[in-house]
Amino acid sequence: MTESTYRPRRSCLYMPASNTRALEKAKSLPADTIIFDLEDAVAPDAKEEARDNACAALRSGDYGDRELVVRINAMDTLWFAQDIKQACLSGADAVLVPKILSADDIIRITDFMEDLDVSLDTSLWAMIEMPEAILKLAEIAALAPQRRLTTLVMGFNDLAKEMRAGHDRAIFGPIMTQTVIAARAYGLNVIDSVYNDFNDAVGLAAECREAKKLGFDGKSLIHPVQIETANHIFAPGAGEIAAAEAIIAAFADPVNAGKGVIVVDGKMTELLHLRQAKQLVATAQAIETLAQ
Repeated sequence: MTESTYRPRRSCLYMPASNTRALEKAKSLPADTIIFDLEDAVAPDAKEEARDNACAALRSGDYGDRELVVRINAMDTLWFAQDIKQACLSGADAVLVPKILSADDIIRITDFMEDLDVSLDTSLWAMIEMPEAILKLAEIAALAPQRRLTTLVMGFNDLAKEMRAGHDRAIFGPIMTQTVIAARAYGLNVIDSVYNDFNDAVGLAAECREAKKLGFDGKSLIHPVQIETANHIFAPGAGEIAAAEAIIAAFADPVNAGKGVIVVDGKMTELLHLRQAKQLVATAQAIETLAQ
């Protein structure tokens, strides 16, 4: 399954579904995506209540044009089947599945989704947070054209734990690049991991700038105070938009009809730059629509 329209995902905010006050607050937050969390943020004895809360929120229609995603519990837990079933039936835009290990996991999950009794448009997001998934990134991403997979989400807290490594972001640099390459090779979105210190705006901004430079679409967040920074940094700047519009206009000029390479503002510009320009303008337009 592929998305019919482009959505910005500058800010993807986790909200614990066991906290009804948090779910209520999310209705007014300017995050592009709200992720109702049934996993890490929810204690075992609150899992079912959290699921019910998330499904009620999905059905409410009170979240405007925000993308609504449910992070369900992992495949090897007793909550998985009902989590994914109820999230899909309640109209989630996507389910985010943690602890993905391989392409076989994607196949099993999407087979389960297809077997549900109603016609569904729910997409699949995959957490990339296990060493096995890093080794099999290309195989996982390659399923996107045939399956519901649309988005990869980095999870460095769990990956650091599994690696027995420290929480120095520098060690994940090669993994970030590898994940972006796999995502782009198969038309997937890719979201950066959370920044744990929500009181450190400077550190958050640095991570957002790094992730944007590497090609990420946005950042997953743990606190509303982080939204403004992510939205600002991952949004195209005025100069970027103007340059993209100039490229689109130049290729649309009849003088350049049929050409694969032209000169725009003194620079050699190819069709790949045209595709990038159209994507950037589509991003800016989608962000403007959300702000209305």
